[in-house]
Amino acid sequence: MTETDLKSRTKVKPETERPKLYKVILVNDDFTPREFVVRVLKAEFRVTDDQAYRIMITAHRRGVCVVAVFTRDVAETKAARATDAGKAAGYPLMFTTEPEE
Repeated sequence: MTETDLKSRTKVKPETERPKLYKVILVNDDFTPREFVVRVLKAEFRVTDDQAYRIMITAHRRGVCVVAVFTRDVAETKAARATDAGKAAGYPLMFTTEPEE
């Protein structure tokens, strides 16, 4: 007779660590028109008119506002594209990223 394999066969799933998240931050300036900021927020971050206006006005009043939270690559790409949209139009519009705590 053949011996049967009595070892338990458990599959070990490697634990994957969640990627760190980064905040995209809108920095207020005194030169970029409010309407332009709202347009960029809607185009790049896919927010509604109302959300874009709230983000813009919060940055205007407080100096900065967190727009959204993404993985590092996505956050840096969106921040760069939004900043580039401002530069292309001749405005000093700036978005930055920083790690979420």
